[in-house]
Amino acid sequence: MDRHGRGGAGRMMRRLVVIGVPYLWLVALFLIPFLIVLKIALSDTNLSIPPYLPQLDIAEGWVGFKAFLSALDFENFTFLASDDLYWKAYLSSLKIATVSTFFALLIGFPIAYGMARAPDHWRPTLMMLIILPFWTSFLIRTYAWIGILSTEGFLNQFLIWSGLVTDPLTLLNTNVAVTIGIVYTYLPFMVLPVYAALEKLDDSLIEAAEDLGCTRIQAFWMVTIPLAKQGIIAGCFLVFIPSLGEFVIPSLLGGSSTLMIGKVLVEEFFTNRDWPVASAVAVVLLLILIIPIVLFQRNEQKQREVDG
Repeated sequence: MDRHGRGGAGRMMRRLVVIGVPYLWLVALFLIPFLIVLKIALSDTNLSIPPYLPQLDIAEGWVGFKAFLSALDFENFTFLASDDLYWKAYLSSLKIATVSTFFALLIGFPIAYGMARAPDHWRPTLMMLIILPFWTSFLIRTYAWIGILSTEGFLNQFLIWSGLVTDPLTLLNTNVAVTIGIVYTYLPFMVLPVYAALEKLDDSLIEAAEDLGCTRIQAFWMVTIPLAKQGIIAGCFLVFIPSLGEFVIPSLLGGSSTLMIGKVLVEEFFTNRDWPVASAVAVVLLLILIIPIVLFQRNEQKQREVDG
């Protein structure tokens, strides 16, 4: 083989490695765990260790697989649809995650815009301030909000001292507290991708829009927002996806009055020890998250084809 042939084979090998590593990562850390959870979701509850009776026995080979297909049922998924606790938990989680994502965008976009418009020597400092909360334990930061939002907490003391209210507000153990905790926790995930998009914005485009008769507000909506769309969408996904399945924040700040699917999932696994139903809850939650992402990616691909 000549030198050009060896060079082509080397480039092909490097290309396969670059493409193969992400796929191996997805197979090992997503597809295989998902199949395991799906297998448990199609199993029957049993008083044993582990507490389920699998319908699929891999050791039996093709015979066991045919028996599994013949006895296949979606009883656990049917149970989720028949019990209003689960669909109410899904709806409540979607509502809280959507509201939290909206307020994270409402707060995070001006922060990212200010960082992108700040002088270059200030940007690393501002970036460090955004990342700084991650240097503290997530649990400690969540527990801190209990002291802030409780009846005798700092927020109520300040409101009473300023004369804005006469009686303490009931904030803790409500959906409002959960929303505040989620927005605070995941705000950096909104700021960073939006900042990355705004930092690349060419100021001459805004100047050109203003020269053509646009006001600053019109230039902002017609130039800045469209060019920052990818960062906004990425930030919304990074906040919405973990918020939907959040467990710690609703447990600490929402208490028993807050219904979210993450709490239901943990209770089914550890309290009721009903692993098949809990796995079915997890599978449905994953499908709720994946379907919009896939549809969005297909729409973006079609849009790029049209633009191209």
